[in-house]
Amino acid sequence: MTTQQRKIVLAITACYTLMILYFMLLAFGRTGTVDREAGYTFLFFPLDFFRLPSLSDLLLHPTVMDLVGIGNVAAFIPFGLLIPLLYRISFIRFIALFILSILAIETIQALTMLGSFDLNDVIQNSIGAAIGFGAYKIGFRTTSVRRNIVVTGISVVILLGGVWGSFGIFNKAYVQELGPFVALSELKDSSGNPAMGAKPYSFKVGGQDVEPKHNVYSAGGNNVETYTYSLGNNELYLYFNYGIPDQENLRGSLSISVDGQEYLSVSATDERQEPEISSLYVEQAKELTITIEGNEKVWDVGFREMKYSWNW
Repeated sequence: MTTQQRKIVLAITACYTLMILYFMLLAFGRTGTVDREAGYTFLFFPLDFFRLPSLSDLLLHPTVMDLVGIGNVAAFIPFGLLIPLLYRISFIRFIALFILSILAIETIQALTMLGSFDLNDVIQNSIGAAIGFGAYKIGFRTTSVRRNIVVTGISVVILLGGVWGSFGIFNKAYVQELGPFVALSELKDSSGNPAMGAKPYSFKVGGQDVEPKHNVYSAGGNNVETYTYSLGNNELYLYFNYGIPDQENLRGSLSISVDGQEYLSVSATDERQEPEISSLYVEQAKELTITIEGNEKVWDVGFREMKYSWNW
C-alpha cells in the first residue's frame, strides 16, 4: 500500500469511526432522554444475539428489532476490513482489542445514561468485525486492488450468509418458540375425564357479535362453577376471552389460577361493556383452575406452549 493509499484508508477509518460513535452515543434522540432515565442499565446475559430474522421476514415483514439485529452485525464489518489494511495484526489481537473497545463504549452508554450496556450488542458487533477480518484475509491476496475489492466483497456476503444461516440453525435447535394453539376443550380435566365446557355458540357482548371457535365456559345453572385442568408443568402462554352477554344481568366474576396462584380476578363491576381479550404468561403451569360465577362467560380458552423444535 502506498503512502497516499494509506492516508485515504486512515481518513475513511476515522470518519467511519466518528459516524459509528455518533449513532451509538448521540443519535436517535439519546441526549433528550437522559433526564428521564431512572438509572444505569446493564444487561449481562445475551438473550437473543442468535435471533437474526429470516430473509423472508426481513424483506416482507421487517420490524425495527430485525433491522437493529442485522445492523449491529453489518455496521461493524468495515472495521474488520480497514484495521488490517492499516496495521499488520493477528486475528486474536484484533478481536480482543475490538471487544475491549466495544465494552468501553457500552459502559460509557450506560454510565452517561445515553443507552444501556448490552452484552448482546457486544457479541453482534464483534461478529460483524470478525466477518470483515475474515473477508480481508480471503480477499487481499494479490497486488490487484480491483480484484482484491471484488473478492473481499463476495467474501463478506458469503461469510455473512454463513453466520446468518448458523444462527438460524442454533435458534431452531436451542431456543424455545411458541407451539401451536391448543384449545382447553381438547384436554382432559385433572381427574382424567373429558374436558367440560359447552360447544361454541354465538352471543352478543356490548352489541358485538361473538362467535367462539373452540369452546365456551360458564357457570351454567349453578351460581359458581370451577374447571380444573392439568397442563403438564410446562412454560406457556394462556389465551382467553371473557365478558357478560347482553340482556343478562351484569353480575358475575372470573378467577384464573395456576398451581394455587391467582393470575386474574375480575368482577362485573370492573369490566367494560365489550369482549375482553387476554393472555397470561406462566413459567411453569401444572394445574389450571378457572372459577366462574354468575353470568360471566369465558370462551376460546387455550394455550401455546414454549417448545424446542425437536419437540413439535
